[in-house]
Formats: sequence, structure tokens, C-alpha cells
Amino acid sequence: MKSTQYSEKTLEHFRNPRNVGTLEGPNVAVGRVGNPVCGDMMDIYIDVEDDRIKDIKFQTFGCGSAVATSSMITELVVGMQLDEALKVSRADVADALDGLPPIKMHCSNLAADALHEAIKNWRGGIKPEDATTTPVEKSCHPRPAEVVEVEIANLKDYKGGGVYTRVDDQTALAGQRVVVLDTGDRAAQLAIDLTDHTGRVVFMTTGKEPSVSSAVRSALRLSDVKLLTEAQPLELKGESELERIRVHDLNEDEEYELTADALVVLE
Repeated sequence: MKSTQYSEKTLEHFRNPRNVGTLEGPNVAVGRVGNPVCGDMMDIYIDVEDDRIKDIKFQTFGCGSAVATSSMITELVVGMQLDEALKVSRADVADALDGLPPIKMHCSNLAADALHEAIKNWRGGIKPEDATTTPVEKSCHPRPAEVVEVEIANLKDYKGGGVYTRVDDQTALAGQRVVVLDTGDRAAQLAIDLTDHTGRVVFMTTGKEPSVSSAVRSALRLSDVKLLTEAQPLELKGESELERIRVHDLNEDEEYELTADALVVLE
């Protein structure tokens, strides 16, 4: 998902999250939630004094929205009475971030649920070492889409002339305009690695989201790779060496040409 679909406040909390860490002590409880579908995990620690949240920390493994919502909820509820904090909803977190993309709204569920679990565990006398992870059913982001096999009619004509089915020496692509076709996690990781050698790397996928795991998707967002979604390569062009790729925009049902020196289609 493109970063322009996030509010500036969400991006700021993702880049500079508040209250990251853990808490220890006799008045500490933790709420743990996890999503078995997309792999997101969130722990929210609260330190309670006089039935009030004196301090709060979080640890989150997940996408940018999961991090941002975790950070925001810690700012929202610090100093609150427990009953008041229990009223903080999923929508409250999203609103405080000036909104989330619709497909990411379930990320705020994790933050609110983890906080509520922490309060529940505190009141139940459950210590952090005894707390279990509560699974949530909905995903912060969709399951990875099936990899769509793309057939480019003249692909073989450019093998050795800009088309790569494997990249043994990444420095050979230094400074080039490289398009990596989405064939899964391995291709996405290669695209990320190539940014060490060139500032012009495009990861092209036919779907609205890359067909990769949640962890790799998060890494893509943090990288300098340009994500080109709903794009299907049709034909390669150039005099013996690749110069352009004719692309079908699946969203607008239009065609355009993309300048490229190299196309990577991992086997």
C-alpha cells in the first residue's frame, strides 16, 4: 500500500513511535494479542497506581499501522483511570491518527484489544510471566495474494539483453533502472537488496498488494523500492537491449510504457 494513503500523523508515529519497551514491577500487567493470519503480535504493558495507568509501554511486531496505533494508544491512555481507558475504542485510535486507510482499520483493533487485555489481566491478578496471547480473527492486512503468473510474449528475446532470471552479482545492476516482477518473498527481498546499488528499483505486481508475507511487506514499505501495483507487463522493447516495458494498468485499463534497463523475473 502506498504511503500517501496514510495520514501524516500515522506516518510520524510509525517513524518515531512513542513509549516503546517493556515495564517491570509489582504493579505491572501486560496484554498480549496476536493475529495468526498475518503474523502481527502486540504486547502492551501498563503500570497501575491507584487504579490509574501511571506508565505504559508497548512492543509490536507487525505492519506500519500496527506500530502507529500502538504508539498512539499509549499517548491516549497514560494517566487515565482504568475504567476510562477501557472505553477507548478502536475508532478512537484511528481518529487520533487522523484516520487509517480502510484496509488497515483492523490494526487499531489490535491496539485497543491489547490495552483491554492488559487491564483485564491486572484486575485478574495475572502477572506478565503468566499472560497468554489472545488471538484475533481479523487481519491488519490481507493474506498474501496468490502469485499471478505473467506471460510476456517476447521475454526470451531479451535474455542476456536486460532480462534476468537470477541475479548472482547485484553490483552488475548498479545505477540501472531495474524492474523486479513480483514472484513472492524472494523477489521482494532482492528488490530491497538492490537499493544498495541503485536508487531506481521498481517492484511490479499485478495485485493491489504484493504477494508477499507481512514481514516482507513491512520491509518493502521501509525501503526505497517504488511499488507499482495493478500493473501487468505485456511486451519488452528496445534494440537488442531492454529499453522499455509496455505495461497494462489493470485499474485504469490503459497501457503505458515504462523505461527500464533491466527486468528481473526470478525462476
